[in-house]
Amino acid sequence: MNNNSTRNHPLDQAVALESLGPGRWRGHTSKGYANMVGPFGGTTGATLLNAVLSHEELLGEPVSLTVNFTAPVADGNFDVIARPVRTNRSSQHWWVEMTQNDEVVTFATAVTARRRETWESTELAFPQVPQASDLERFALEGRPPWTHNYDMRFVDGALLGEPNPDEPSLSRVWIRDEPARPLDFVSLSALCDAFFPRIFIRRSKLVPIGTVSLTTYFHADQQQLQETGNDHILGSARSNHFGKGFFDQSAEMWSRNGLLLATTHQVVYFKE
Repeated sequence: MNNNSTRNHPLDQAVALESLGPGRWRGHTSKGYANMVGPFGGTTGATLLNAVLSHEELLGEPVSLTVNFTAPVADGNFDVIARPVRTNRSSQHWWVEMTQNDEVVTFATAVTARRRETWESTELAFPQVPQASDLERFALEGRPPWTHNYDMRFVDGALLGEPNPDEPSLSRVWIRDEPARPLDFVSLSALCDAFFPRIFIRRSKLVPIGTVSLTTYFHADQQQLQETGNDHILGSARSNHFGKGFFDQSAEMWSRNGLLLATTHQVVYFKE
């Protein structure tokens, strides 16, 4: 795990891994990050990323992480294996599995790399929105346990609110860990999944859902995350299509000063 993590923080406890030997670890689900069924997917993905970051053969920093949720994760112990499948001069490709009872419940691929200074340009525009300090905290009474680990301040698109007629599945929210925690790759990967499912925003009702696959692209490096500190970051999420039992969800994560930290895309199963 990154050195700037506060190991007593609930998130760090939730993603903690006990070494079982080279490339193998054991972890335990956290009641504090429970969802409606199983644990919050953001912490599951963050746990798999933590295995990569803890590996003795790690090269560089995370560039991308794709997590595939093959089955519900049961409460209790799980095992994680991580191995680099290809290491190049400046990049590394990873395979990671989480198992319970010798069956894969979640697996991931990741890319890490040594970053270098190059030409930069961000084509997305930083949203012009009120600051977090000007907004009220979202009320979390009656919400799943994982939500209580985040300070959420919605600009628009709050859960079960009225959809925006112009962009009905759009949510924009300032968010940070609760209690506040310095941002690193582990916490950012979890934050990228901390949006309520877009169908809850579009339809303003709850239906059974489950993320099938989640990909996160990290655009900031470790130093830029450290400079963000424990400040709120701005998340903006939307969907492109709902139908035939699935919908997609895309999001961007921004620092207060307009730095694009990460983008994320997922496909979600739903049932009516």
